[in-house]
Amino acid sequence: MTPWVQRLIVLNVGIFLLSIVLPAVPEALVLIPALIPVRPWTVATYMFLHAGPWHLGFNMLALYFFGPRVEARLGGRHFLALYGTSGLVGALGSLAFTPHAAIVGASGAIFGVMLGYARYWPRALIYIWGVVPVEARWFVIGMTALSLFGGFGGVQAGVAHFAHLGGFLGGFVYLSWVDRRSPAARFRARMAAPADGPHASPSDSERWTRIRLDDLHPVNREEVERLLKKRAAGGIASLTPEERAALDRFTPA
Repeated sequence: MTPWVQRLIVLNVGIFLLSIVLPAVPEALVLIPALIPVRPWTVATYMFLHAGPWHLGFNMLALYFFGPRVEARLGGRHFLALYGTSGLVGALGSLAFTPHAAIVGASGAIFGVMLGYARYWPRALIYIWGVVPVEARWFVIGMTALSLFGGFGGVQAGVAHFAHLGGFLGGFVYLSWVDRRSPAARFRARMAAPADGPHASPSDSERWTRIRLDDLHPVNREEVERLLKKRAAGGIASLTPEERAALDRFTPA
């Protein structure tokens, strides 16, 4: 389990247990969108409250399965920002459509993390109920459709569908911003610019030899090792622009 996933699970479970002992805690932290002007802290604190053990368990299970790989890909800072942005936009979604409902739960933030997983690994299989295999991209599309139907169709009262949809929207916006600023995006821009020489030079290989494999998360190390082997076997030309950008991302400055 990655560091921020572990911390978020501990924090959510801890606040849930505290809310059982001290009923004043959920009263102070619950989000009622119409009251945001006088209770602004609740746009963040509602993410750490849950309606019951099943609500908490489902959200933490989703965070446990989807979060580590997304955190390993983005890094801790961006992962935490993705989580927080998705939750905050989820609160704003509730403000727009269900202003007087009491909203609790990390679902908006979790939906943003799920979107990140599907964005980077769209064909990864997710086993619903541990049995039915579904590609991540179709799983997220299905969850979005259910939230749209639930929100506008008025089904499943008590479920914060618009917080879920806001989580998807916040996750999409944040991840798009991150991707535009990523080494891959800069690499693609460099490839699109006019150049007198070849797109990849020996200096690229020299820089990639500085990658410290022991410092990488196991998931990233496995990918870097695969790309370095591919480069060694087929030369720089065998790497796609995205693969070269991935190596650039892990090269020390």
